[in-house]
Amino acid sequence: MPIIVNVDVMLARRKMSSGELAERIGISPTNLSILKTGKAKAVRFTTLDAICKALDCQPGDVLEYRPDDA
Repeated sequence: MPIIVNVDVMLARRKMSSGELAERIGISPTNLSILKTGKAKAVRFTTLDAICKALDCQPGDVLEYRPDDA
């Protein structure tokens, strides 16, 4: 999939655990894991907003587009 989720990168930069982020943004650790591994089919703007607030970053820091090699 050409959309790459860089939540792990931002967590490392902010020295925050996945569990702490999940708690701060109000989602389950399981759902955060699904998002982090790129298995999520969609992400709500409210969730993206909460992630960006908690990690003090921009949406482009969390989501990246890499086209498939064709």
